Amino acid sequence: MSNSQTMPRNANAYWLRTRRLVALLMLLGFGTTFATTFFARELAGLTLFGWPFPFYMAAQGLIFLYLFIVGVYALYMNHLDKTCEREAADGE
Repeated sequence: MSNSQTMPRNANAYWLRTRRLVALLMLLGFGTTFATTFFARELAGLTLFGWPFPFYMAAQGLIFLYLFIVGVYALYMNHLDKTCEREAADGE
């Protein structure tokens, strides 16, 4: 097969993986942000470093989660880019 015939299939697989990752990470970010604010009264009995859990998560904890999400995205996309480049080089 020529490169022009295999490239759309590889590109489609690449974007499918990328969209799945983005959807998963957005769901994780939305879910934790929503759960922390929605269940704040129920979670107020928990303390973390002397602060009520919802206050700590809103003030600092979710920032760490967002940084984690960005880190996971960067690492996975680097891995995916290298994998796709390797597959494209093997296909030529």
